[in-house]
Amino acid sequence: MTQETNNQHNNMDAIKRLADVVDARRADFLAGKADPDISYIAKLFSKGDDAILKKIGEEAAETVMAAKDSRFANLAPEMQSKLVGEIADLWFHCFVALSQFNLRPEDVIAELERREGVSGIAEKAARKA
Repeated sequence: MTQETNNQHNNMDAIKRLADVVDARRADFLAGKADPDISYIAKLFSKGDDAILKKIGEEAAETVMAAKDSRFANLAPEMQSKLVGEIADLWFHCFVALSQFNLRPEDVIAELERREGVSGIAEKAARKA
């Protein structure tokens, strides 16, 4: 296995581990075993779909602002770090939404793989058809 393949494998493992934690916290919450006052994930699930989706919107806006700040700061390391942190927050909350709707990151990866090699313009036009 090449170093690049090994890194990709480890990265996917990290994604799966995080999704597993989110799914486990959701299962614990649904079973009454996770306290929303102690577990942030349980707190999100306790608030329902709308709150989870609102949080994604908030994190997306924060990501946009961090990206704009990074652009104006000429990609200074501290701004890059802030942008990475905001994207991590966004991804995390997307994992919560996936779990809420009984989906997994692997479903998103499969969709991206399906689109691989297809023009974005053509793919979007096919969705409208």
